[in-house]
Amino acid sequence: MASLLEVRGLTIRFGGITALNDVSFDVAEGHIAGLIGPNGAGKTTCFNCITRLYQPSSGQVVFQGDDLLRCAPQQIAGKRIARTFQNVALFDHMTTLDNVLVGGHARFPSGLAGRQFEAQARAEALEILDRLGMAQCAGRPVRGLPFGTRKSVELARALMAKPVLLLLDEPAAGLSHEEVAQLGTTIKRVAVEFETTILMVEHHMQLVMSVSDHIIVLASGRKLADGTPEIVQQNPAVIEAYLGTV
Repeated sequence: MASLLEVRGLTIRFGGITALNDVSFDVAEGHIAGLIGPNGAGKTTCFNCITRLYQPSSGQVVFQGDDLLRCAPQQIAGKRIARTFQNVALFDHMTTLDNVLVGGHARFPSGLAGRQFEAQARAEALEILDRLGMAQCAGRPVRGLPFGTRKSVELARALMAKPVLLLLDEPAAGLSHEEVAQLGTTIKRVAVEFETTILMVEHHMQLVMSVSDHIIVLASGRKLADGTPEIVQQNPAVIEAYLGTV
């Protein structure tokens, strides 16, 4: 299967600290890929390089044949790459619907030129909320929503960009056991129904192993291993560095 995303020799330094050291991996189109590793391994740093929040010291990030490192940060959303964050970052004073609508900013014109698209954008946002089981929250301010629901709002906002590549940064963090189980089902359904490729940073190993087609393991800024969940779980270096017993 063709690679949608190709990371090649990605290196980034912060002062005397090398956060990523010559990291390379591929994400196949249509797959769910897990990016795992201990705290400080460089996972979120990798996400921040892909989305141009950070400027790597060297390397390439090739998406659909284009090197993203040659793009300005504000161009990333226009390439239909969307992400969520470790810490939920919503506009608390706005409704759930309005928060989701923000995710479509790169697809719809702003100002007077965008007036004719308002109904279309609203209909799309309401459909996404309905498909994620959150239609009843559309008119509610996000400030009063439970934490798990707020994380789902952030996912809906990312999906409003109609992403070809969806980056999920620790989507299970802070969720209950029941919510994590539901999240696994949601992630697999989103990949199919929204026709998006997913790269996910996550510490919840049962979730990662159950939904991922491919897993990349980082440790101390280097790639330790990659392969199917079965291969990764049996890798002695991975077991020693991170996994233990799944």
